[in-house]
Amino acid sequence: MNLGAHMSISGGVHRALERGLGIGCNAVQLFVKSTNQWRVREYTGEEIERFRELALRFRPGFILAHTSYLINLASPDPVRLARSRKGFLEEMRLAEILGIPYLVVHPGSHMGAGEEAGIRTAAGSLNHSLSRKHDYRLQILLETTAGQGHSMGHTFEQLARIIDLVEDSGRVGICLDTCHVFAAGYDLRNRRTYESLLSALDGTVGIEKLRGLHLNDSRKGLGSRVDRHTHIGKGMIGKPAFRLIVNDVRLLGIPMVLETPKGPGLPEDIENLTLLRSLRTKKTKRIIDRRMSR
Repeated sequence: MNLGAHMSISGGVHRALERGLGIGCNAVQLFVKSTNQWRVREYTGEEIERFRELALRFRPGFILAHTSYLINLASPDPVRLARSRKGFLEEMRLAEILGIPYLVVHPGSHMGAGEEAGIRTAAGSLNHSLSRKHDYRLQILLETTAGQGHSMGHTFEQLARIIDLVEDSGRVGICLDTCHVFAAGYDLRNRRTYESLLSALDGTVGIEKLRGLHLNDSRKGLGSRVDRHTHIGKGMIGKPAFRLIVNDVRLLGIPMVLETPKGPGLPEDIENLTLLRSLRTKKTKRIIDRRMSR
C-alpha cells in the first residue's frame, strides 16, 4: 500500500508520477527542480494540471518532494546561508504549487562551526522559511543522515534539538533513512535492536513526527558514518530488517520510498519493490486490504 521509489522528473515534473505508476508504485518521491543548479524553471500550467491529476491516484500523503543537495540550512557562511535559504523558499513554493504534502531536506552541515552552532542555524533557517510561508499546507521533513563530515541529523537528539527551536514545530517532521541511521550507529537488524531504535526515536523526536521512510540497504557497516546505498537485502543491513519494517502496522500509513541505484527501464526498482512486498506476512496483507478498501 505504501511502497514506492524516487523517480526522475526528466521530461516534466509530472513524469515522475507517470514513471512511478508505470511500475506499480503506491508512493513516490521526486525533486522539484534540477539538483545541480540554483536556477528554477517555472512549471507550465499543463504540467501542474497533469501532476495534480495524477496525484489523485495516490493516497493522501504518499508523495514526497526532496530538496536539491546544494542547500545547506546550517551553513556558517553568510553568503552560502542566504543563498540556501532563498533556494529552500523557492523549492517550498514549487512543492506547494504542485500540492505535494511533504518536502524532505537534510538538516545541513555546520562546516566546522560546531554542533550547537549548526543546530541553531538550521533551526533559524526553518523559522525564516516557515514564517514567510505561514499559509502553506506543506510540511518539512528533516532527513536522518549518516553523519559524514560535519553533517547534522545523525542522532535523534540533534533532530529533536532543531525541532524544539522551531517556533512552528507542528509543521516539521522526520524522514528516516534506513541506510543513514544504520551508518550512524542505529542497528535495526533484529527485533530487539529495531524496537530499541523506535523507542529512541519516540523518546527524543516523538514517533508521531515520523512521516516518511527511505528504504535503502547499506554498502557500509554499522556505525561507519558513510552514506552508500545499495539494493534491498544486498547490503550490510539485510532482508530481516526490512521484513520488520514492512510488517510494522505502526508504519503502514507512512510512505516508504526506495533511493537505491537504478538504470533505464527501472528493473532494479521493480525487483526491490517485489522483494519488499514478498516480505509482508498474510496478516499485514489483510490489514492493507482492509485499509485500501476504505
